[in-house]
Amino acid sequence: MICFPNAKINLGLNIVSRRNDGYHNLETIFYPIPVKDALEITVKKEQDADTFIEAGIRVDSSPESNLAMKALKLMRENYDFPFVEVYLLKKIPFGAGLGGGSADASFMLKLINKTFGSGATDEELASLAVRLGADCPFFIYNRPMFATGIGEIFEPVDFSLKGYSLVLIKPDIHVSTKDAFSLIKPTSPNISLKEIIKKPVQEWKGVMINDFEKSVFEKCLAIGSIKESLYRKGALYASMTGSGSSVFGIFDKYPEIDDIEYEGCYIWKGTLNT
Repeated sequence: MICFPNAKINLGLNIVSRRNDGYHNLETIFYPIPVKDALEITVKKEQDADTFIEAGIRVDSSPESNLAMKALKLMRENYDFPFVEVYLLKKIPFGAGLGGGSADASFMLKLINKTFGSGATDEELASLAVRLGADCPFFIYNRPMFATGIGEIFEPVDFSLKGYSLVLIKPDIHVSTKDAFSLIKPTSPNISLKEIIKKPVQEWKGVMINDFEKSVFEKCLAIGSIKESLYRKGALYASMTGSGSSVFGIFDKYPEIDDIEYEGCYIWKGTLNT
């Protein structure tokens, strides 16, 4: 059985306060986008152990540390099903603020549940997913969500960008999430993101903010330059997603993208369908 884990972007990201446990409270809107991996499982003839085969974008990690395999292990701790062969085709860039690993994990939970009739509800799967990562439960529901806490408390939002064009640019730059958080000064936003998304997209600029941009752009000028270039090409709204390094632009029609201008970058463009 096969499924196609999709990426997400953050529409705004406010770091609200620092917690006693060392984490930060935030607010953001997670939005699913049609950039996808492929994840397949087949029942093994030799029922000895689960196995893992990966292709596509190379991820420098062992199978045991892959979030999809961690999700498989977690399901096996709670439900009974045969050993499987796992095939993962990586197309979502990692370390990009797109949630690719989290998507793979959550889609694995759903794939096992559907394939073997485990009978878990979305709420039960979400309670497992949060053990794998704060943003993992989002991909169980996989619809626009307003998130608070450390990103694990979700509230559905009645909102759609369906029909808009999306351009996604990821430079070959790694941004340390830990370092990005260390440079943030938490501040409660003047206007909640739930209110901002009620405005037309062309009114988001300067109002919907990603708090990571200031410190990340200061250290990585190239990322900030990509955002500026998307506005020059006519983006209604452009932003870095998560703590980077991917930057996206939302357009009412496709812009001309010169690959030479973004040489060495991962580029994706398509129509939003959610």
